[in-house]
Amino acid sequence: MKRLFTILLCTVLASAVVGPAWAPAWAIDIKAREYIILDFQTGTVLDAKDPDRHMPPSSMSKLMTAYMTFLALKSGKLKLDDQLTVSPNAWKLGGAVTDGSTMFLEPNSQVKVDDLLRGMIIQSGNDACIVLAEAIAGSEEAFAESMNEKAKELGMTNSHFANATGLPDDNHYMTPRDLATLARHLITEFPEYYSIYSETSFTYNNITQGNRNPLLYRVGSGADGLKTGHTSIAGYGLTASAVRNGRRLIMVANGMDSLKARDEETSKLLDWGFREFTNRELFKAGEVVTTAEVWLGDASDVSLVIPQDVVITVPRANSQSLDVKVIYQGPIPAPIAKDAEVAKVLINVKDLEPIEIPLHAANAVGRLGFVGRLKAAAQYIFTGPPAPGGGKTVSVQPK
Repeated sequence: MKRLFTILLCTVLASAVVGPAWAPAWAIDIKAREYIILDFQTGTVLDAKDPDRHMPPSSMSKLMTAYMTFLALKSGKLKLDDQLTVSPNAWKLGGAVTDGSTMFLEPNSQVKVDDLLRGMIIQSGNDACIVLAEAIAGSEEAFAESMNEKAKELGMTNSHFANATGLPDDNHYMTPRDLATLARHLITEFPEYYSIYSETSFTYNNITQGNRNPLLYRVGSGADGLKTGHTSIAGYGLTASAVRNGRRLIMVANGMDSLKARDEETSKLLDWGFREFTNRELFKAGEVVTTAEVWLGDASDVSLVIPQDVVITVPRANSQSLDVKVIYQGPIPAPIAKDAEVAKVLINVKDLEPIEIPLHAANAVGRLGFVGRLKAAAQYIFTGPPAPGGGKTVSVQPK
């Protein structure tokens, strides 16, 4: 059953919920067994179908092999100009003697890490993956164990790796959601290497192979990565990312029945995501949203600031239905400490779950002294202000 997911903030404040029986006008379905599409900046899931299903990820799991390799480069364990030896094991399991994707490495030859990266990312070479795994961890088995440990650290709670290649194994699985999480980490943490995913071909040993990502060749797609996958069990899959007008989306789709379907259906999903949704920047971290009344304080009000940037992803059709209110129990009794959480902002958009974000006091407010409280009490006899603790709601208009 297809699921509709709620809007998220940059810090992923909201969580996924099962959608209503009706489908909003902006819903879509594609011919994939499972998929997910989300906004890179906010983490908002725009649409998904069985995003937590365990699936054979085939070569898309090479994204995790790449992540581990990038970590090794960042730590200095590997260098781009290091020469690694192609073991007989790497050649036997991933070389030209197999029916799988290969970089066509020669057994016992020396290959630069820089070339192996492109052989893995662009050519999807199983042999390149095994050479890197053996160099980093000593064996492919030990490398898979380290992949599993790192996956947990990254929040990939429904993935398990048995090898570095994605070749079929009952204990090797991922989910669309975990692949999307991994893609976000790759793009965010390793911009110096991510650009390799947009390269359309690589030549090694006089053999040129093209990047299998079909979206790289579509004019105007904005695609700049990441990885295809295919086995007879998994079907055709693609983890992709694209940028249009400064906005990035990430998409994972698997279980399609042909190369043509993978090209057309994933392109349709990305086009839909860019067309139907937009991002709204509502507040900047530290911005004063409004003020709140203070009870018996040395100031009559206190400024309310928001602790983080607030960017939301909304359906374009509903972007004008935005309603933002500040709610607090007030007047707020003094004393008030600086940065104390004293209110909340409530954001409502048609068809989406409400979002609540705490608001903090911009400054401390002291309590009136005895004389001051007497004067206030005398004034209150005539003015009759509301007692503290009553509900207050203030409408605000984000910039």
